[in-house]
Amino acid sequence: MPEMTFRVRWPDGKETDCYSPSLVIRDYFTPGQDYPIREFLEKADMALTQASERVRARYGFPCSRALGQLHAIRQASALFLSRPDAQVRILSFRY
Repeated sequence: MPEMTFRVRWPDGKETDCYSPSLVIRDYFTPGQDYPIREFLEKADMALTQASERVRARYGFPCSRALGQLHAIRQASALFLSRPDAQVRILSFRY
């Protein structure tokens, strides 16, 4: 199963590499685009859940690494949810 990393810039300027076991991330995000924090969180949830389910369909168990990445994204996003102007930028995809 092809995996990928997508790099994000948080509203505070910090950059993070995020893991996905599937290329499905490309269906939800575009490099160079900013997303309001709540939209980013919603899309990340859908994409990483779908990626984990693709692993389950193929191997019989969900992808714990994708679910762990989703947990990390939720934690990082929580810091900015009270800021309606907060944006997350998708910097790049790496395959």
